[in-house]
Amino acid sequence: MSITRRIFLRNGALVVVGTAALPSFLTRAALGAIDPGMRTKRLVVIFQRGAADGLNIVVPHGEPSYYAMRPTINIPQKSVLDLDGFFGLHPAMASFQPLWKQKHLAIVHAAGSPDPTRSHFDAQDFMESGTPGVKVTDDGWLNRALREFPAGKSAAGKSAADKSAPDKSAFRAIALGPSLPRILSGKEPAIAVNNLNDFSVGGKNPNAAPMSNTFEAMYDHSVDSVLHGTGQETFDAVKTLKAVDPAHYTAAPNANYPKGHFGDSLKQLAQLIKANLGVQVAFADIGGWDHHVNEGSTQGQIANVLGDFSQSIAAFWTDLGDLGEDTVVVTMSEFGRTARENGNRGTDHGHANVMFVLGGPVKGGKVYGRWPGLDQAQLYEGRDLAVTTDFRLVLSEVVSRYLGNKDLKTVFPGFDGQAEHFVKLLA
Repeated sequence: MSITRRIFLRNGALVVVGTAALPSFLTRAALGAIDPGMRTKRLVVIFQRGAADGLNIVVPHGEPSYYAMRPTINIPQKSVLDLDGFFGLHPAMASFQPLWKQKHLAIVHAAGSPDPTRSHFDAQDFMESGTPGVKVTDDGWLNRALREFPAGKSAAGKSAADKSAPDKSAFRAIALGPSLPRILSGKEPAIAVNNLNDFSVGGKNPNAAPMSNTFEAMYDHSVDSVLHGTGQETFDAVKTLKAVDPAHYTAAPNANYPKGHFGDSLKQLAQLIKANLGVQVAFADIGGWDHHVNEGSTQGQIANVLGDFSQSIAAFWTDLGDLGEDTVVVTMSEFGRTARENGNRGTDHGHANVMFVLGGPVKGGKVYGRWPGLDQAQLYEGRDLAVTTDFRLVLSEVVSRYLGNKDLKTVFPGFDGQAEHFVKLLA
């Protein structure tokens, strides 16, 4: 079909009047709003840096050993937001309850890396590279996940698997932050944006953040065929974004983002997605999880960061509206915390943790994974929750079954995660 004077995208996210200068990937986005078979699927990965305490996030309140091991920092049963009679959410995560009840939110407990390291740096590197125990991997799994996609015709008539297609958006892979993270490093073009308001377009902006100038330099000087071929279209798209005044962006009703870096990041990501700039994978992170001292219980450090974490994600989901049907959000942290609290009313570096998976195709309202138990004989090295689900198995299912990249040996080299072992959390 032809696009003439006006293009209206879902949720009224973008209205373009007159199409003479319309970038072709925006045209495809408009067609995708009409033809579901052409809509963009998106994966958003969120990293909880610092090793989140999964046992106080999704609380095994039906496990007697939990309360015995944490006399001062446990979440009392009367305060737990019960999920299934055994597990429940920390009370600061009330904003996740509707997502759970609507079956958009799934949980994988006792998940993590098989590598035994307790080093934040090494564990984060392994989870971002997707190669636990291997320090020489030079790219990130999320970048590798972009390499192969099943063939399909775009509005421009090109195969979606054609890497030479000159109309790919340079916003295809984006990190919300000041620099490109390990997980997105690699051969596929990716950018980092710290603040949309400082993203300079068309000339020098003396107030622009360094990333603006870096991106412009990539456009001006890159010899990469994909980026070089899309540069002008990308800048046309950014101008379109600028035209809707990102500084005064109004989120959808009831999308109440908390103030702070993480909430701002997800709000800006929602704006980019709703402006149909071709976002396919995105990354954001949130720190503040390393609670060796005075972790707190229903109040305190963990409650504060959990409120920020859950409210920001819930607002993002609300803000997306029906675009959430084509979006999957996965959360991860480098490792969990010790089953027992320490002498400083905190927790030390542990092993298994919890992952959240949110999205339109997610079979939510269920806690997935085998629970290993917290009795002394069941603990990893006598101190930690044991890993029963490799984090790569969860990610492999999303990459393969949702994004359609079946080349899992490239995305996660050395991992023998077969489809028959998937936790089956996607419809």
